[in-house]
Amino acid sequence: MIRITELALPLDHPQEALRAAILERLNIQDADLLNFTVFKRSYDARKKNTEIKFVYIIDLEARNEDKLLARFEKDVHIRPAPDTHYYPVGQAPEGLSERPVIIGFGPCGLFAALTLAQMGFKPIVLERGKEVRQRTKDTWALWRKKTLSPESNVQFGEGGAGLFSDGKLYSQIKDPKFYGRKVMHEFVRAGAPEEIMYVSKPHIGTFRLTGVVSTMREEIKKLGGEVRFESKVTEVLRNDDGQTEGVMLASGEIIHSRHVVLALGHSSRDTFRMLHRNGVYIEAKPFAVGFRIEHPQSLIDHARLGKYAGHPELGAADYKLVYHAKNGRAVYSFCMCPGGTVVAATSEPGRVVTNGMSQYSRNERNANSGIVVGITPEQDFPGGPLAGVELQEKLEEKAYELGGSDYCAPGQLVGDFIRGKESSEFGEVEPSYKPGVKLGSLYPSLPSYVIDAIREALPEFGKQIRGFDRDDAILTGIETRTSSPVRIARDRDSLQSVNTKGLYPAGEGAGYAGGILSAGVDGIKVAEAVALDMIAQHGKRA
Repeated sequence: MIRITELALPLDHPQEALRAAILERLNIQDADLLNFTVFKRSYDARKKNTEIKFVYIIDLEARNEDKLLARFEKDVHIRPAPDTHYYPVGQAPEGLSERPVIIGFGPCGLFAALTLAQMGFKPIVLERGKEVRQRTKDTWALWRKKTLSPESNVQFGEGGAGLFSDGKLYSQIKDPKFYGRKVMHEFVRAGAPEEIMYVSKPHIGTFRLTGVVSTMREEIKKLGGEVRFESKVTEVLRNDDGQTEGVMLASGEIIHSRHVVLALGHSSRDTFRMLHRNGVYIEAKPFAVGFRIEHPQSLIDHARLGKYAGHPELGAADYKLVYHAKNGRAVYSFCMCPGGTVVAATSEPGRVVTNGMSQYSRNERNANSGIVVGITPEQDFPGGPLAGVELQEKLEEKAYELGGSDYCAPGQLVGDFIRGKESSEFGEVEPSYKPGVKLGSLYPSLPSYVIDAIREALPEFGKQIRGFDRDDAILTGIETRTSSPVRIARDRDSLQSVNTKGLYPAGEGAGYAGGILSAGVDGIKVAEAVALDMIAQHGKRA
């Protein structure tokens, strides 16, 4: 198989033009091209007011491939295609009585469970929240009625925090074994649109992702796995030698296993505390805090796509911004949601947290993203492994108070924020956050170094995207759960906890992923580590 990269075609090219371009690029006849697939399609918008082009990576089969490759051996854009298939590391031995346990059923836990089930290990998944459809109802109750369910919300439940986001499926992780392709493939098998296999920034959207996740759950069960909802783990059991022996649930039930995957979300604060209390090694890690910002999506489209704004093949435009403030802080956009909404994302009473969400269509009026500032334990929250958790809690309680103590969020217009003036009236941009936004000043909501850095950054971002710092753009507070405030340290080779054998910290909550794709990839890696260790231990006993 051959791969062609950097194959450019006009934005509005007919379907047949792609095949013709391949033939021309290789200088072969139509009969010599046996088949081809699009591995990736992106667009080049550097000339947004003259011509935007699609840029393809193509994998193909042709006659006399060896001769073709020899003819183009000096062409860096024509090379043998890599093997992107996924190959299991092994199969569960016959007579294996032990079953691996997975705590958490977000993207990491989902793919750890699916991968283990496909290898015959029949995992037991323990999820503190509810199944995806009931969880959706509970989440809407907060947004519409200000009624919070602490165990079933944006953070907890089937699908994890990524369910109520944009369903983004791209990442900057290194993936030499193409685990990311397996993640995409399994999503497509479960009902996701096939285009996620090749578009440059794939997404599914919340409503479509709910069906995909429930289909994958049923696949795990068909393969002998077990998925138990409303099953909160309150203790990880380990012996005097530091070997994991199982878990205890809130009900008092004990499930024995020497292989436990910690696929926690970044909001599992009570579980972090339990692990720390039980002696599992945890360390504080950097994260970021800030606000959600909203603009009309049309403003972003015109700034990014020029005369092609609104083109159906391009969809809603996104952006990525970074600025280094004079006080040494990095300010950057985070989790940009084109055509989406800002959502209430708290999982705890008396606290306010924001996040962004988009549907597959991305056709809501506003664009939103986090505008956040990186903070570190050394500089900003010294005091132990859980100091970052405690800082998040303190900030979220203040935001709850500023919003009126009823889960409304505090907000401020960008122009007023820059000028240091309280806001009292919305402009053209209407906030999408539900239950509602209470205007005033956001200055008391975050540390002064964060406020100063964002205040300095917004006009600079306006130089990159015209109108980004428009007076009536909306800032909604606060964004604190950009990533986990802790890392549950693990051995680089075995992927087990550095001081608790048989415990596998994984995914976003453990500090090893950021987003759906990277969490899914980490779930696959940890599943393989579990499988290999279980096979080895079974062999020793046999």
